[in-house]
Amino acid sequence: MISAMKFEMMYRARMLSSAIVMRAMKNDTKDAMDTYRRNMFLKNLKHCRFEAGYYDKNKKPLYTEIDDFEVIDKDFFIKDKSCYTVTVDKSDHLGVHYIVLRENELTKTLQQLRIRIIGYLIFSFILMGIVGYFLGRLFLRPVREQIESLDKFITDTTHELNTPISAILMTIQSLKGVEPKKMSRLEASAKRLSTMYSTLTYRLEGHEEASEILCFAQIVEERASYVKELIDAKHLDIELLLTPTEVFMSKISAYRLIDNLLSNAIKYSDVGDSILITLKDNVLKVQDTGIGIDEKVQSDIFKRYQRENEERGGFGIGLNIVLAICKKYKIKLGLESKKGEGSTFILTFPVIKK
Repeated sequence: MISAMKFEMMYRARMLSSAIVMRAMKNDTKDAMDTYRRNMFLKNLKHCRFEAGYYDKNKKPLYTEIDDFEVIDKDFFIKDKSCYTVTVDKSDHLGVHYIVLRENELTKTLQQLRIRIIGYLIFSFILMGIVGYFLGRLFLRPVREQIESLDKFITDTTHELNTPISAILMTIQSLKGVEPKKMSRLEASAKRLSTMYSTLTYRLEGHEEASEILCFAQIVEERASYVKELIDAKHLDIELLLTPTEVFMSKISAYRLIDNLLSNAIKYSDVGDSILITLKDNVLKVQDTGIGIDEKVQSDIFKRYQRENEERGGFGIGLNIVLAICKKYKIKLGLESKKGEGSTFILTFPVIKK
């Protein structure tokens, strides 16, 4: 648009220059001498929509429609939101050396054009966002349906498991005359099933309990004692270094938090490894000397159905539950791990304001 305006203005200036030359070439020489008649001619000179100004070689105005303008030797420029073109007639016909044209609408047009372009861009982004949203939902529908189907399957399965697990645990307590080793193995397996059932039920049904002030050291001791058979079955050494610490959360959430961290430590430890649980200054650390977690996948292990090691089994939701509970109760969750050297999960509990 600026280039087109420059071309049009310079063309019109040359047309005015030609008209002045044609007038000067007439036999009426008084036009060159009579200032009044010359100015009337310049005033009545036909030109298009541009404002015009005529100046002598000293840059003094002979006749001008342009106020407060100082002639500069530049054929085209933009100043104060107006476009100017300066055409030089070295022959000084009728005393006119400079022909200046001014146009005032281009900058307004450009501003309107910018606004329209920005408006179209915003509209396009909104339209693309809406289209992208619906296309995303369309393309992700099979994935969502698979997840919902898996959730439904696990939910139905957990309901079916509840009765036999309870029956097994009750039967174990009443058994007599069974070798202690076999009894311990049977009880460990039953408790592992019970822990898995509780985890699945918590995640899929979303049990809610009122929060209360808990002595977390007692919770840790209780849950570590509950899974003692699982720990003994793999000949793991477990050490608890606990300082009495109060936390504000529901008891069932506290159970699931410890159960999943302990279950994870047991699952990914080899026979003869050790587990260390420390609780001090509102910081809980669950450390194992197991297989560790590759740094490349550490950011993904808290995702739902994500398993770092396919050989160790599990549903891949335990650490996802840990993350969900930490978010709910504003517990800072951290992980330190190295492949082949074990893992340490670090939970920092908020201080209870009294």
